[in-house]
Amino acid sequence: MTIPDSGFMIDNGASCLPLPPEEEKRIVKELTDQSEANLKEGNLYYVVSNRWYSSWQRYAGQAMDESSVDGWASESQNMDVLSVKTAGRPGEIDNSDILLKEDDFDGDELELRRMLEEGRDYVLVPQQVWEKLLDWYKGGPALPRKLISQGMIHKTFIVEVYPLCLKLIDDRDKSQSLVRLSKKASVRELYEKVCRLRELEQEKACIWDYFNKRKHAILSISNRALEDSNLQMDQEILLEVQDGNYTSRLGKDSTGNELALVSLEPSRSSVTIAGGPTMSNGHSTGYNFNLYQGSAVSSSFSDMDDGYDAYKLRKGERGGLAGLQNLGNTCFMNSALQCLVHTPPLVEYFLQDYSDEINTENPLGMHGELALAFGELLRKLWSSGRTTIAPRAFKGKLARFAPQFSGYNQHDSQELLAFLLDGLHEDLNRVKRKPYIETKDSDGRQDEEVADECWKNHKARNDSLIVDVCQGQYKSTLVCPACEKISITFDPFMYLSLPLPSTVTRPMTVTVFCGDGSGLPIPYTVNLLKQGCCKDLSEALSSACCLKSDEILLLAEVYEKRIFRYLENPSEPLASIKEDNHIVAYRLCKNWVGRTRIEIIHRPHEKLLSPLKRTRSSGKLHNGKENGCVKGAIEEPSNSSNFRSLSMDKTELEETSSSELSFQLFVTDGNSSSCKPIEKDSVVNSARVVKVFLDWSDEEHDLYDISYLKDLPEVQKAGFTVKKTRQEAISLFTCLEAFLKEEPLGPDDMWYCPECKEHRQATKKLDLWMLPEILVFHLKRFSYSRYSKNKLDTFVNFPIHDLDLSKYVISKDGKPHVYELYAISNHYGGLGGGHYTAYAKLIDENRWYHFDDSHVSPVNESEIRTSAAYVLFYKRVKTEPNAGVGETSQGS
Repeated sequence: MTIPDSGFMIDNGASCLPLPPEEEKRIVKELTDQSEANLKEGNLYYVVSNRWYSSWQRYAGQAMDESSVDGWASESQNMDVLSVKTAGRPGEIDNSDILLKEDDFDGDELELRRMLEEGRDYVLVPQQVWEKLLDWYKGGPALPRKLISQGMIHKTFIVEVYPLCLKLIDDRDKSQSLVRLSKKASVRELYEKVCRLRELEQEKACIWDYFNKRKHAILSISNRALEDSNLQMDQEILLEVQDGNYTSRLGKDSTGNELALVSLEPSRSSVTIAGGPTMSNGHSTGYNFNLYQGSAVSSSFSDMDDGYDAYKLRKGERGGLAGLQNLGNTCFMNSALQCLVHTPPLVEYFLQDYSDEINTENPLGMHGELALAFGELLRKLWSSGRTTIAPRAFKGKLARFAPQFSGYNQHDSQELLAFLLDGLHEDLNRVKRKPYIETKDSDGRQDEEVADECWKNHKARNDSLIVDVCQGQYKSTLVCPACEKISITFDPFMYLSLPLPSTVTRPMTVTVFCGDGSGLPIPYTVNLLKQGCCKDLSEALSSACCLKSDEILLLAEVYEKRIFRYLENPSEPLASIKEDNHIVAYRLCKNWVGRTRIEIIHRPHEKLLSPLKRTRSSGKLHNGKENGCVKGAIEEPSNSSNFRSLSMDKTELEETSSSELSFQLFVTDGNSSSCKPIEKDSVVNSARVVKVFLDWSDEEHDLYDISYLKDLPEVQKAGFTVKKTRQEAISLFTCLEAFLKEEPLGPDDMWYCPECKEHRQATKKLDLWMLPEILVFHLKRFSYSRYSKNKLDTFVNFPIHDLDLSKYVISKDGKPHVYELYAISNHYGGLGGGHYTAYAKLIDENRWYHFDDSHVSPVNESEIRTSAAYVLFYKRVKTEPNAGVGETSQGS
């Protein structure tokens, strides 16, 4: 659809006036819809400061919602919603807040600040939208970015906000400059740009992969994409200028060994891989296998960072103690990898010849490339002593097959772990052609029969090392609430995601004010389900404060000393109230409902200022807030005001302002930015809420004791942040029991009942049926809702030895259900960042180590149990051949 130009501006015959905001909003929406309907690689998008764009949204009437900020709704943004209707037209487009300062970037290209987050710091608008906004508002600067496709299995489109930035070092004079290209650009384009920059002929240029200032390989001129060449953001590349023949390009690496010209084009021939050290456990890592010609995996080993010398374990060193270099917020990947490469069955498997099990034909896999990249990395980590490994090749494969982990922002180690286990399974799946198997209902059959049938069906389609050692089976029971139909299935699992019980309920402290002034404000703390609503809060408070039958409660949210909103919708989700928001409640007589609500803001007597000047001079007065109905007050900083909220009609207000009283009342607007005195005979316009300043004179200070206005419950004092009470430690068993507890399905997760022929909110019960050799627990520390994201730092007390799960397993398979901890993925800090590390125990050494990216250090077993534990890795304690029933061996 084409929008005619005549509709963009209003021509009054002399000049073009701005469009009405609703018209701007309509045009932007239509242009955005057009762009989204025509997605293709190469389309241009523009980066726009979210600060400016939010001001335009407010002007255009688009209130900020959770979708515009990817689920985040900051308090300042919430407050912005209040001013949508009164927002003025924004000024020029200003992107300065998302750019590096001029002194911080190199060259003429503008550079974005690193670690910006879409929706929080910037937004992306299609080219047509940018052109229209620029036409309306001017400003800038323009920050165009291209749409690229990513992913080998499932193609996705993303805007490349941060192009690949490489540090070019000229070997002639050691000068440095930055080269920025799309990671989709070819090596040939890199040569062209470097040669233009240095005014060179391509025939004389030779560019090296100079990662960590060490020659790795010559980048030969080809159409190979930079993303496939293991080049990392901000790494060095070395320019050498040749004046001899072609062979003069050959050089030496940092150890003096001659390097041959390396072509990074995929090899078309089969590759034989052999060699490897003999490990301390006696196993040889040598293996020989051929990959069919033309396979993408055939080049996997030609792109290694360190060559085959990496496999030579130096005398006196042991494997398994190598760190992983952080390649730019890759600690989440390093943490998950260290846990996996210290998983005993995986170590044993990938140090042997597994070539026969590489599945290059599986459409659900990564053509074997992920398994080969992981196996190669594992062997290097177990044979490099304490030499730090840079997992560039692995990261490159990961970005190709899992675009969600590309880029240089922090990601979730558990999500990566789930992808790796599933990807390794599909790459090593022994089933080449998966048969179609129709699922049967249990129909009252014995659990053992149904479970065995389900597992056989699963194995008929999924048979790999990962299934052998990492997959278990649980029983799922669904009951229809209408017809009581029972459906039982037995499903495989790779890990168990356990809720922390503290995620189920939340304590809420609310200060209750008496509407008739008969009592002082009192704080009450109630515990509510997180999925509850304001009706639940009101009912719990009514019980706690012994609300009378002729009273009601008015709930309100206090934000920065002003009334943010009244919580009058009983179905308002509690999730919309943040943990650190202040909530107050006012006890009102039922017959007060519907009457004008008067918010009285108390101000201390100030001799030198008139009322109007006093209002203007106190910069935070407009933030002074309160809501409720009485003599409740919130103490503000010095020279600011206390306030209360009353419910009365305009006659009562006028009577209250009688000249018999020496204090004065001033009516103020909604923002408290202006006020006017209320005279005896004045009429207050009827409104739902009227804000009034009340100035106390010296006489009133002498007559009335208002000290309680300055002595409110501490939870409501200005500038006071409620310190969270340290939660008691909970056990891993408590988390497991919460996972196995019967509960109703959510309204968005309805079950289709085969008897009722309708979707029902059935109850669901999980039970453990069969446990795997490697048991992984994911502690759900991160909670997400449409309103907020939170992290729980609850300390979970988990066993290190003798984790006995016998009472939770309902099958009688005769296997031991006792486990021992061998690895932990830790997360420190909050959301949107933080840091990941790992603890791991060596296979044949009874000692724990701390893996913090490149740094590896021993750690006492007593120190590994912390509130940072995020993913726990356990291995089954094997039963000795001559052990009796229930007796286990502590051997690994």
